[in-house]
Amino acid sequence: MVEKLITFSLKNRLVVLLVSAVLLGWGVYSVQQNPIDAIPDLSENQIIVFTEWMGRSPQVIEDQVTYPLVSNLQGIPKIKNIRASSMFGMSFVYIIFEDDVDAYWARTRVLERLNYAQRLLPQNVVPTLGPDGTGVGHIFWYHLDAKGMDLGEQRALQDWYIKFALQTVPGVAEVASFGGFEKQYQLVLDPLKMQYYNVSIMEVMDAVKSSNNDVGGRKFEMSDMAYVIRGLGYLKNTADIEQIAIKNYNSVPVIVKDIGTVQMGGDLRLGIFDADGNGEVVGGIVVMRYGENANEVIDALKLKMKEVAKGLPPGVTFKTSYDRSELIKNAIESVKGTLIEEMIAVSIVILLFLFHWRSALIILIQLPISVAIGFILLEAFGISSNIMSLTGIALAIGVVVDDGIVMVENAYRTISEKQEEVSENQEEAS
Repeated sequence: MVEKLITFSLKNRLVVLLVSAVLLGWGVYSVQQNPIDAIPDLSENQIIVFTEWMGRSPQVIEDQVTYPLVSNLQGIPKIKNIRASSMFGMSFVYIIFEDDVDAYWARTRVLERLNYAQRLLPQNVVPTLGPDGTGVGHIFWYHLDAKGMDLGEQRALQDWYIKFALQTVPGVAEVASFGGFEKQYQLVLDPLKMQYYNVSIMEVMDAVKSSNNDVGGRKFEMSDMAYVIRGLGYLKNTADIEQIAIKNYNSVPVIVKDIGTVQMGGDLRLGIFDADGNGEVVGGIVVMRYGENANEVIDALKLKMKEVAKGLPPGVTFKTSYDRSELIKNAIESVKGTLIEEMIAVSIVILLFLFHWRSALIILIQLPISVAIGFILLEAFGISSNIMSLTGIALAIGVVVDDGIVMVENAYRTISEKQEEVSENQEEAS
């Protein structure tokens, strides 16, 4: 079989050159289309269901949230395993699907079951799906350099301007904010005043919730003109909250101001985000979607950040905390450098030992075609170009070089021996 293939190749050189050119072109196209990443994605095909019910103990979360969800999610097809964990105020359910299951098909089936399981959960407890990314989807971290701006203002800038803008970048699943203080209105109630006016905490909560609302009425016609009646009730500042009426006490309205104070503060924090030991910062973590090209997503993200930077307040700039594209570029440059070094070394070895430039040219053509075929197979099997696969290609280049040198030297020696035999036979005949 091998002898017939070699014979065919020698008799049809143009066909061999044409096939080689097609493989090289196909390989270049595969390199451009194949997703490039630094870290191989070895995570399981999982969907995360997150449920928040603040103020409840882990046992209550387990009994009333986690157990009903796990029980109803078990019937989804093509599931390998379901894991769950309950903690103070939060529940996490991890649905592990088989490896060949499409991630978005799995998310759709989980959502169908969640709609059914919703009726089994406590009132106002809504489970949500995690971002459509993997465990290695954190491709870019950034923080704000905003000297003179307090952490609350920085977090508001991140949550209400930067985050929404960066989420529009193709391939970005989520931008998770970190650091700073999340602004909130805080009611500091006086227990003695509440006891005096006979007011409970639930009455205060219900009054504040119902007061923060706009309502609509019917049309009012007067002098051939129609007017739409609306009641504007959304809270705008602390003074609006202070004037909310809770109940009547001896025919006198009791307002929030009578039983406590209202202030602007930050939400409870369980940790801080420090940059290089120089103090707290505010920023975001960009999570990439399934199967996206990390290098392309990061490049598009950086372009978007330049546009967003134009709308930032004076003195506020972006600082990069983690950029995976640098690792990706270094990995690619390593493969390129290895390929060039091998080609130069092989050329020198062949020229020194064989003194035959055509033999060196054969191996120089063989190396890029072999690498191109490797990328064709990566694209065909859906494997991304990462450190592991690129390192394998770099190591395989050495094996290809060794094989090429051995085969070319063997062919060169065999041809030389045959030529010597022919020359001797001609001399004897003459």
